[in-house]
Amino acid sequence: MRAAQVTRLDGPESVEVLDLPDPQERDGAERSVVVDVAAAGVCFPDVLLTRGQYQMKPDPPFVPGSEVAGVVRSAPAGSGFSAGDRVAAFPVLGGFAEAVAVDPAMVFPLPDDTPWDTAAALPMNYLTCEFALGERARLREGETVLVHGAAGGVGTAAIQLAAARGARVLAVVSTDAKAEVARAAGADEVVLAEGFRDAVSELTSGRGVDVVVDPVGGDRFTDSLRSLGPGGRLLVIGFTAGSIPEVKVNRLLLNNISVVGVGWGAWWTHPHGPGAGYLREQWDRLVPLLASGAVAPVIGEVRSLDEVVDALLAVEQRRAQGKVLLTP
Repeated sequence: MRAAQVTRLDGPESVEVLDLPDPQERDGAERSVVVDVAAAGVCFPDVLLTRGQYQMKPDPPFVPGSEVAGVVRSAPAGSGFSAGDRVAAFPVLGGFAEAVAVDPAMVFPLPDDTPWDTAAALPMNYLTCEFALGERARLREGETVLVHGAAGGVGTAAIQLAAARGARVLAVVSTDAKAEVARAAGADEVVLAEGFRDAVSELTSGRGVDVVVDPVGGDRFTDSLRSLGPGGRLLVIGFTAGSIPEVKVNRLLLNNISVVGVGWGAWWTHPHGPGAGYLREQWDRLVPLLASGAVAPVIGEVRSLDEVVDALLAVEQRRAQGKVLLTP
């Protein structure tokens, strides 16, 4: 099969498309669900993996790609899946390929009317944000949520899931073009990153927001803290700006605010965590929102497997507007 392989840790440009053994030929494949991939999502962790900068550090060579949608080719008895089933899946690695073997616990049944691009855009970003807003922020109906990086994959997912919980959503973007993406995702208000703190203060009549969703980090972090109202929670999801900010804890005392880590994978993989079955619980909560239209991923670039470098660079350089996908 054809697959995109990281052969050295020199960034996206070092990824090569090669012919590799089919996953069904590997040891342990009989215990996995083998999925013929129709589409794969591209995430910021995929970029970090190409540089050896992600918390998970596989040795090259390896195939990146953590989320896919496609058709089951084979499945072990008792897995709940059969050949021909339409599924989404979270393989962790291996998704940038024509086929991938996945732990049955990380395979999710797909409604028949769900397009492949929609399905491939769901596992990483939407399950992360479902965990962030539900488990970590304890978001309540009527609260106000500020979303940074609101035109990207995580940002658009956060907008839709916050709105589905009955929150008012303020989106922060870097350009007017990205503002249109955030509005299309369902943001109630959109402001530019430059001067966002003053804009948020005006939109909330000086009170501030209840929750900040921050997959960006960098130099806007302090103003995000200052944008929180009493009891506010800042969700740390990632650092696409490249720098990891620091916080002086005395700031947390001023309005009884919290900085909350969002390590979705660390949550369910921890020895004392809920295990991989937690993903299926999340998926089952997500499907009704998909059916109602509350969840509708904003799709940006769709590229062929041969264009994997361009797809990864679009994410790394923060040019992506909506979800970036690959098709075999």
